[in-house]
Amino acid sequence: MTSAVPRIVIAGTWSGCGKTTVARGLMGAFAARGIRVQPFKVGPDFIDPSHHTAICGRVSRNLDPFMMGEEEVASVFARACEGADLAIIEGVMGLFDGMDGGPVSSTAQVAELLSAPVLLVVEPRGMSGSVHAVIRGYSTYRPETRPVGYIFNRVGSRRHRALIEAGLTGRALGWIPRSEDLGLSSRHLGLVMASEVSPKAGQAGRFGEWCDLDAILELARGAPEISVPTPAAPVKPGRVRMGVARDAAFCFTYQENLDRLARAGADLVFTSPLDDTLPDVDGLYLPGGYPELHAGGLSASRFLRDLRDACADGMPVYGECGGLLVLSETLSAAGEEFPMAGVLPARAALTGKVQALGYVEARATGHASALAPGLILRGHEFHYSRVECGRDARFSLGLSRGKGIRDGLDGLTEGNTVGTYTHAYFTDPFAESFVRAAEEYRRT
Repeated sequence: MTSAVPRIVIAGTWSGCGKTTVARGLMGAFAARGIRVQPFKVGPDFIDPSHHTAICGRVSRNLDPFMMGEEEVASVFARACEGADLAIIEGVMGLFDGMDGGPVSSTAQVAELLSAPVLLVVEPRGMSGSVHAVIRGYSTYRPETRPVGYIFNRVGSRRHRALIEAGLTGRALGWIPRSEDLGLSSRHLGLVMASEVSPKAGQAGRFGEWCDLDAILELARGAPEISVPTPAAPVKPGRVRMGVARDAAFCFTYQENLDRLARAGADLVFTSPLDDTLPDVDGLYLPGGYPELHAGGLSASRFLRDLRDACADGMPVYGECGGLLVLSETLSAAGEEFPMAGVLPARAALTGKVQALGYVEARATGHASALAPGLILRGHEFHYSRVECGRDARFSLGLSRGKGIRDGLDGLTEGNTVGTYTHAYFTDPFAESFVRAAEEYRRT
């Protein structure tokens, strides 16, 4: 099958040049015109997609060739774009920055896989004529991914713009003035989540004035048809009830992970460990997020006491990063140590610097029912915490890439509970394995 949805990639010269600001602004401007925008984010980021989703009213999807495979990039793209008028794909880092400094999982690779035209966001701070050298470099470095236009972000003044326009050879499709109210605040894992900020009045209208929306839409509509792999299998009838933690403490979830669990036969039950008791479920997925910001509330919650009992009873639980911290005995944050669920034999602590950042590839060792032996997982890790566990601790994942918990091992395991630093991009075999373990628990 093929897909010909209009599409455009918003790339950047470097991290911090304003890709997210421009992508959000364009999404809002087109949505304000009544155009149904399907948003995407290149790479493993969880936070930018939350802003896309809030603006567009459609769930933003991640596109990452390393984690999902090249064919899956096109497949996820096509499925998500059903009913959309325009796809806007926000890039990651600089246009050509990929895994290990190469092309894999770069914005350029995704643009090429989707035959999508590229708009390059350029921040000309401290430059006027020199910006032309930057543009020439990006337009000739990899001709197959040559930007079709440029958006200049944080332009200092009208004179600054005029100086840049003199001798400009590329096509300028936007001039965003320097403005303190366009950006978002950050913290240790990146920007704040969309749920924590209020929409800024008039921003869509301002981007409609600053950018040539008609020209951008024309370029997007000029993207050719692309071949798309066979559609995903239909959702199986509900075999189990699978709990999924979702609140301010657990907010890092790939939509595709949830879709795969549903296709494997899981009826998803969303629950808040901060506010709820543990619902009647056969398994539980604890994604990452910010438990360190809510350690006191989690420590006092009935949910963690219920979780401890359910794990002792053998219910399969899979916790990622923040989930790992909460499944541990204690969590030290903000100068205080808080009791956690106490399921895994470990003590977690926040640190003042990044402990791991990068892609992960893992193979299941067979020590956990939710992870069938030999199962391959790909994902990424990014955390400011460490977990100290005993030397006799058991691990269910061996890493060929990544740091994990210790010594190239991840997936601390106790009974049917697994806690990992890896944010995994679920595969169908993983989803099937997790659902099967929950089904076996339900039967017993």
